[in-house]
Amino acid sequence: MEYALAFDRRRKVRLLIVPPLFDEANRMRRMLVDTMRLLDAAGTDCFLPDLPGCNESQQDFSAQSLHGWRRAMALAASHFRASDVLAVRGGALVFPKVLPGMVLEPVKGASILRQLLRARTIAAREAGRAENAAELLEQGRETGLELAGWHCGPSLIAGLENTTPEIEGQRIIAQSELGGAGLWLRAEPAAAPDQSAALARIVLEEVAP
Repeated sequence: MEYALAFDRRRKVRLLIVPPLFDEANRMRRMLVDTMRLLDAAGTDCFLPDLPGCNESQQDFSAQSLHGWRRAMALAASHFRASDVLAVRGGALVFPKVLPGMVLEPVKGASILRQLLRARTIAAREAGRAENAAELLEQGRETGLELAGWHCGPSLIAGLENTTPEIEGQRIIAQSELGGAGLWLRAEPAAAPDQSAALARIVLEEVAP
């Protein structure tokens, strides 16, 4: 059992939103929630579930894997009877690809992993320690690794290292279509009303019955 933010009025179009991974989920949550409010007002049900181990989840993050998250999102799609999907950034690694829908700026698992390793080596250098990304990755493959405050187990490290988005006909949304820079690049969470409105318009164009 996991928590989900839901706008559910039993309407025909039922959109499952698969969030970004790690801190990107926090930085983009406000924008996605504002998008959901606009979609609700326009007649679309929508659902934003927590990934196991994240947000309000009671599960241990260190036990998570991309496979487990993929299964969780498939179960969420079934539970909410989703008709369509919107996967965001790293969410494209774990979304139910059998559903029609959209993917916003999909990213490879290896790119996410590189960013996390880079953040750790920079923090170590600022603390007066020398750490090597290649050596950290080897450690992560064997015993897991703490990256940006996340205790990643070896299964999650391996998944990120080797997984790319599997997009099967879903529409790819480029950040340029929303206007402005991607919110995942910001240091802190923030609202972006114009981007939320643009995303809602694109979704409605794609899912209109």
